[in-house]
Amino acid sequence: MSEAAMLNRHLAAAKPSATYRMIDRVAARRETGAKIISLSAGEPDFDTPAHICDAAVSAIRAGHTRYTQVAGLRPLREAVAAKFRNENGLEVSWQDTIVCSGGKQVIFNALAATLNEGDEVIVPAPYWVSYPEIVALCGASPIIVSCGEDAGFKLTPAALAAAISPRTRWVILNSPSNPTGAVYSRNELSALAEVLLAHPHVLVLSDDIYEHLIFDGAAFHTLAQVEPRLALRTLTMNGVSKAYSMTGWRIGFGTGPRWLLEAMEKLQGQQTSGACSISQHAALAALTGPQNFIETSRGIFEQRRNLAVRMLNETPGMSCRIPGGAFYAFAACAGLIGRTTPAGTLLETDEDVAIALLEECNVAVVHGSAFGLGPYIRFAYALDTDTLLNACESIRRFVDRLTA
Repeated sequence: MSEAAMLNRHLAAAKPSATYRMIDRVAARRETGAKIISLSAGEPDFDTPAHICDAAVSAIRAGHTRYTQVAGLRPLREAVAAKFRNENGLEVSWQDTIVCSGGKQVIFNALAATLNEGDEVIVPAPYWVSYPEIVALCGASPIIVSCGEDAGFKLTPAALAAAISPRTRWVILNSPSNPTGAVYSRNELSALAEVLLAHPHVLVLSDDIYEHLIFDGAAFHTLAQVEPRLALRTLTMNGVSKAYSMTGWRIGFGTGPRWLLEAMEKLQGQQTSGACSISQHAALAALTGPQNFIETSRGIFEQRRNLAVRMLNETPGMSCRIPGGAFYAFAACAGLIGRTTPAGTLLETDEDVAIALLEECNVAVVHGSAFGLGPYIRFAYALDTDTLLNACESIRRFVDRLTA
């Protein structure tokens, strides 16, 4: 028997994360001494606020280093419930929550607990790279619905209605979006809700992890808030990673119908058990402590967005829609396809563009095709202004040297 035949067939067919593949490429280049500006990682560059770190140290010194309940410490679950009530208008108690080792585990647990062979999950594209792979790992089929720039990179009611079948189990909504930064308005969510109300067999996964990174004074809305009649079949996922610059702490959480949360807890109990106890105490401090860090970082990200979008739009052959949130710019690069780099590489795809930017101008980005829509490039503007300026100038010089 071959090595491949010994693997789970769903895992064997899965693709590795494109973002982590680019991170590996960056690491390999840096090992050669190259100075790389990486715009590929989806994490804030700010340090975790001091009061959160202090809470973690205090938890260690107090001996809070043992197992917790599988679904999370009750004080943290109470804080999570309060967050959903106060910020999102969801009438939930601590029993209506679950804490996991990162937002990705919330998503994985929900899908793994509910999907069977033959089930379908609607995944609007561009999508976060892990959505379709998690669906496939669970034995179901991702139904990719293309949401082009003419639709603002957002799912429309007509496209949603056309994609729903008797086999549809879930639809995934992500606002603000990774990779486009697109934000659904209240009216847009309400229109999608009208479609979903007519299909009671469809569950909704609302990925709100970038909730607090929303720009231009816009308000954030989540589906179960906009249409309470969908609350009993909606999993609302969030976490501390983006808002509080806590990506490495690995704490995500969610709220939804209790039958689903109980199934997710059962699965997690046989998988990882409770999330790291120290990280849970840190997350508690994040949710209950000072919140001024969020507004400060949001203002900085908005300034960076303006710089990145302006410079990308000034680069010949590229164009970039202004994102409404998150910290990504999704720039069209169709004008670069078919041209040749100074090193003699013919750019046939957006992946070629991304690799050439890394190898010839030491700037790392991720190609849009990895997110389900090309030819685009995703830029994570989660770096300081000077570094971001240098990266954009390097890209401009690279493009200027391309030949027809």
